[in-house]
Amino acid sequence: MTRALAALLVAGLLVACGGEKSSAPSPPAATTPAPTPSPPVTPAPAANAPSGSLRGNPEAGKALYQQYCATCHGPGGKGDGPLSATLNPRPANHTDHVFMAGLSDEHLYQVISKGGASVGKSPMMAPWGGVINDQGIKDLIAFLRQLSST
Repeated sequence: MTRALAALLVAGLLVACGGEKSSAPSPPAATTPAPTPSPPVTPAPAANAPSGSLRGNPEAGKALYQQYCATCHGPGGKGDGPLSATLNPRPANHTDHVFMAGLSDEHLYQVISKGGASVGKSPMMAPWGGVINDQGIKDLIAFLRQLSST
């Protein structure tokens, strides 16, 4: 058995190096199946929001907004904060009634807690869920709804 294996190995080396072809059958080539294409990446649904009302206290939300959001979105929420000129895309205008009316509370919760990339938006929008607690995020949503009259 070892002689047959050695002969097969020598024959294989000769063929690989341009020598005479062996009459011995070649072992089947190992084939790797083609990788299965990955499905396109889609933004995570806003299913990570807690159940129940997502609206908190707008006054508490205003204080949080000034502390964490105004640097980019501006103190009045118009997307004109001191850092806004350095950001591409520009921060959202939270006073835009039409734009904000198109966003559900669940979407706002997701974008605040998990960041812009979690909903297919700018990765420059930080995930605040590790900094602002659940009630604080609800307070921010209430303040955003007040800003936009939605």
